[in-house]
Amino acid sequence: MDGSTTGRGDSGGNATADTPSQGNQGLTTPCPPNVSTTTEATTKGRKRSWVWEHFTMVGGGDSKKARAACKYCGTDYAATSANGTKNLIAHIIKQCKKYPNSIDWLRSSSTPISLQKALEDVEEFEKLDSDEENPSTSLVKQQKQQQRQEVPALTWPENSELDLNWIENLILTFDWSSKNLPPSEFQSVLPVQVFDTLILTASMILHEEPNCLKIDPDKSSTVVVVGDIHGQMHDLIFLLKQAGLPSQNRFFVFNGNYVNHGAWGLETFLLLLACKVFMPDRVFLLRGNHESKYCTSVYGFEKEVLTKYGDKGEHVYQKCLGCFEGLPLASIIAGCVFTAHGGLFRSIPLTQSKTSKGKKKSRKLSSNFEPESLSLGSLEELSRARRFVLDPPVEGLNLIPGDVLWSDPSMTLGLSLNKERNIGLLWGPDCTEDFLKKFNLKLIIRSHEGPDVREKRTGFGGMDEGYTIDHVVESGKLITVFSAPDYPQFQATEERYKNKGAYIVLEPLNFDNPKFYSFEAVAPRPQVNPYYDHVNVIDSNKELDLASMDPIEELP
Repeated sequence: MDGSTTGRGDSGGNATADTPSQGNQGLTTPCPPNVSTTTEATTKGRKRSWVWEHFTMVGGGDSKKARAACKYCGTDYAATSANGTKNLIAHIIKQCKKYPNSIDWLRSSSTPISLQKALEDVEEFEKLDSDEENPSTSLVKQQKQQQRQEVPALTWPENSELDLNWIENLILTFDWSSKNLPPSEFQSVLPVQVFDTLILTASMILHEEPNCLKIDPDKSSTVVVVGDIHGQMHDLIFLLKQAGLPSQNRFFVFNGNYVNHGAWGLETFLLLLACKVFMPDRVFLLRGNHESKYCTSVYGFEKEVLTKYGDKGEHVYQKCLGCFEGLPLASIIAGCVFTAHGGLFRSIPLTQSKTSKGKKKSRKLSSNFEPESLSLGSLEELSRARRFVLDPPVEGLNLIPGDVLWSDPSMTLGLSLNKERNIGLLWGPDCTEDFLKKFNLKLIIRSHEGPDVREKRTGFGGMDEGYTIDHVVESGKLITVFSAPDYPQFQATEERYKNKGAYIVLEPLNFDNPKFYSFEAVAPRPQVNPYYDHVNVIDSNKELDLASMDPIEELP
């Protein structure tokens, strides 16, 4: 039986089994709840019914002493002046920013006061609040400015060995800078010299690893498998707090897609590289389809890096691309669990070429990959694939990397080309059974599909809980896990997906009975602009613009 638990994005404790997560973080009672947005309004001070939905008047009926207390968190505000009304609105807006559904509620057409108007009220209130009436705000601003100047830049350890304290300091620094510094000042906390040392050290480790990692935890260890993160650093930090940081008895397998869409892809990737350097035999980073030149140029990572490192940005970006090339493609955990970002892959037929008399016949790869000739590849073929390419080719002889990174499961039997994505394969339950049985495996764990993709896939479950069990066959199961809650960070539609993220824990003795841990997005996310055209850009998991990709690279 599969274990399933849920967690909340406001604490670092373990998730509670069989307890649904609440939609709001930070309060024991939701604020705001699912309220009625009637159009009744009063004229004085622009007081609206939606404000009073959230507040209770106290003071014994004496308007001079009247105060407004939030019904949901107990905060009190004076309510007898226009400034008091702004207090109410400011509280609602600031609290609303903490919860996934509240901004959507304020944006809705039925809301009696527009989001823009409410935000203007908050801005006006904050200006008043900084005057003599409430000088504490200006003091706070001064303290923040002083703190900003005092935060030291990260330095590389003198002995070049990262320890747990360094990792924890890195997490705190990245978290702080995301909330207090503009992106253009990121290099003030992580100087380019420290970046260079980190990525060089990590790249040297990654490039030495095989295409398919063999991970053999002992009987006292657990293995945490993590899906797509997509630059949602704060959710990654929560996941690491909840699951626990890497240790001698806690392995991590990250299934790719660390960057793009979210605003902190660089921090996310560097944090994971630091964990890899810290414990290279306990942390394993696989490649996702977004760790490529094409995807990073379209979906925000390139612009993010250039923004954060300025004139050194191109240097940093190229170093990241080189590191992406070295990420392994797949892993086998405890001999029974296969993990890869996209999934299964085709066999590359070998044909014998004719030679002149007296010379040995040579073998070469056949480029005839018509759908009727498709068959599942072997682990040996996976180990021989050439993974060191920026963009996996869609034609030619080196197709296995593209398959592993871009393929999807299907409910239709057989193996076919993935025409929706223009790269990779679709494989049915029969292929899952064949692969598991042939290699004596129990589970396939892949990622690659978020809520935006899954809502368009006939016959498959949605990504509301952060995972789905896609195929159940005689030999085992196929699972999809997605670890970016409330994804994507920037959405063009008013109605958000509000999906949970999830990770999987594999435990001894057999490591084949997955436990699922779902969690909600950490809120509020720091305010930041997107690094890509999230309104008009195509669905990143739908298709490739083949004309924009690098020329096809053939095997030597």
